[in-house]
Amino acid sequence: MTLKAVFFDIDGTLVDSNEFHVMAWEEAFHDYGHRIPKDRIRVQIGKGADQLIPSLLPGLDKRAQDSIAKRHGELFGERYMKEVKPFPNAADLVEVLHAKGKQVMVASSAAKAEVDHYVELLKITAMLTGVVTKDDVANSKPAGDIFAAALAKVFPMAASETLAVGDTPYDVESALRSGVKTIAVRSGGFSGETLAEAGAPYIYSSVKELFDNFDSSPLRD
Repeated sequence: MTLKAVFFDIDGTLVDSNEFHVMAWEEAFHDYGHRIPKDRIRVQIGKGADQLIPSLLPGLDKRAQDSIAKRHGELFGERYMKEVKPFPNAADLVEVLHAKGKQVMVASSAAKAEVDHYVELLKITAMLTGVVTKDDVANSKPAGDIFAAALAKVFPMAASETLAVGDTPYDVESALRSGVKTIAVRSGGFSGETLAEAGAPYIYSSVKELFDNFDSSPLRD
């Protein structure tokens, strides 16, 4: 079936931000009296706060979760977001897909303000059909809400006419819940084995490798 739409994750996929999120989460937890090692946080990156915090601190009440999430957002925005850079050829890949007539969307567990910043940084605003963030749904990745919302924006397109591009097992799991297959990239720090176990049928080292091999990739159709 012809590919009609591509849904891109952004953190760790199009921009090199994952480790900055690890640092911001570590500080936010510490500010509220929780010492959580970076290696434990790192394997949760890709989830939104609503999923990440309970994974690391089960049983924490909603008010405390919201306080930590807010602090993470403050720290990331004030200290780290300006340090985030696009990955090589990230914008080029979006541009090629747009030029070929594919609908391109961002589907992210990040807050809308962060996603808007990255879209502007990448200079891809005019190439996007739309954006879905954690602010648009009840549950972030690995729940299926974000990709379900993305599919709803391109309805009546079938899930089989779309692909997702993401860097974490949570992208893969979330997309699969809506029947969307994922091209996984290892630029976010997850191994190929972890991504394959989550269900990714296609794995590349980065969006650069995907761009360089576009004509032999699943995006060519």
